[in-house]
Amino acid sequence: MQNKYTYISLLALILLSSFTLIQNSEVTPNFTLETSQIEFEAGSPIELKFSTLRKAVPLLYCSSSYGSTLIIPTYKRKILIYKIPYSISSKIGVVNWKLIYEDSLVSGKLQIRPKKEVSSMETYIGPPSIEAGGTDYTMLVVIPTDSLDNPFPENTLVLAKHQFLNSEKNEEIFTKNLISYKNIYSQKESGRILVSSESLGTNSKEFSVTVFPAIPIDFKISAKRPHGYADGNQITTFSTSIIVDKHNNIVSDATYVTFFITNEKGNVLKTSGATINGIATSKMIHPDYETQWSVKAYVDGIAESELIILKYKQVIKDFEVVFSENNRDITVGPLQSFMKQIIPDGLQVNLLIYKNNTLFKTETKTSFEGLVNFNLKPDIYKNDNYTIVVKTAGLEKTFNSRTLW
Repeated sequence: MQNKYTYISLLALILLSSFTLIQNSEVTPNFTLETSQIEFEAGSPIELKFSTLRKAVPLLYCSSSYGSTLIIPTYKRKILIYKIPYSISSKIGVVNWKLIYEDSLVSGKLQIRPKKEVSSMETYIGPPSIEAGGTDYTMLVVIPTDSLDNPFPENTLVLAKHQFLNSEKNEEIFTKNLISYKNIYSQKESGRILVSSESLGTNSKEFSVTVFPAIPIDFKISAKRPHGYADGNQITTFSTSIIVDKHNNIVSDATYVTFFITNEKGNVLKTSGATINGIATSKMIHPDYETQWSVKAYVDGIAESELIILKYKQVIKDFEVVFSENNRDITVGPLQSFMKQIIPDGLQVNLLIYKNNTLFKTETKTSFEGLVNFNLKPDIYKNDNYTIVVKTAGLEKTFNSRTLW
C-alpha cells in the first residue's frame, strides 16, 4: 500500500513539472537569428531577420560610432525583419545590436566595410613652401575614400608622386589608422615641387610646393656715380653682387637690403632696396660738402657686405657775398661748380645771425640759377650791429659787426 502512494506521488510530481515547462514555453518567446551574414558593404541594404514562436514585437537596439537608435520591426509569417537605417549602414565600422524584450540576451555584431572603389582622394599638403638644402620638408597626407566618404582599411596602397626639376619619383605608402602620409624633403636647388597621389586607379589633383633658397650668405657691394664731387645734386647708385645662399641658389626676389652710410662726422645715412634676380640697388644724393663715406649693406640679421669707402671732393672753391639796402639785402653767389659752371639749382645755403655773440636766428634757402638772396626785415632785425655767417658746400664766411639800419 505504501508503495502505491509513493508511485502516485512521483507521478503527480512529474505531471506538475511538465505543466510548468509548458507554461514557461508559452510565456517566454524564442527568438532565433536567421540572418547569417555579418559583413556588409557600406551603403548596401541591411536586414536582420529573427524567427519567433509568438507575435512578440521587441525593439532592436543598434549602436555604432556615429550614434545609437531603436528599430521597430515588421512581422511576416513568424519572421521579424529589422531594417538598419541608411545613416548607420552607410558608415564603416562595427555595429552592435541587441533585442530589447524582457530578459532577452539575443545580441550580436555587424561589420560594415567600405566600397571596393575609390571615389575621391582627400589630399592635404603643407607647409606650401620650404627651404632648399635637404633638411626642410613638406608632408603629404592622403585619405582614399569611397563614394560615401568612408576611408579605406589599413594597408591600402597609395602611390605618392612628386616631380622636381629633372627628377620624378613614385613611392609606395600604405594607409595606417585610416590615413597615409609621406615626408617630401627639399633638395639643394630651389624651385617648385609638383605633388599628386593615386590609389586603386583614382588620382588626386596636382599640388605644388615652393622650395625657396636658404638664408643668404655674405656678399659684395659696389657704387656707381657720375663724378666724385660733392655737388649735392648728382646721384650715387649702390648695387650688391648677386646674393646667393650656401647652396649657390639666388635669393628670392624682394629680399630687403639696407645700405648704411657713415660720414666723417659719424652721422649715419640709410637707403634700401629689394633684390631682383639676386641684385639689390639703391640711390643716394651726393653730399654738398667734401667728405668721406663708409658704406656697408645688410640683409637684416642674416648677411652683410664688406665695407667700401667713397671720397667726395669739394665742388665750390669760393663764393661771393654782397650786402646792399642798408646791409639788409644779402646776395650769395654766383655759386660755381668744379668746371666753373653754375651750380645746379637746390644747393642749400645757411645764414646765421649772431647778436652779442649769441645766435639770434638762422635762415636757410636753396640756390636758384646760382644765386641765393636773403632779406633781413626791420620788424625782426632791429637797427643794430650783428655778426653774419654764411655757410654753404662746407665753406663758411664770417662778417663781423655788420650794422643794419
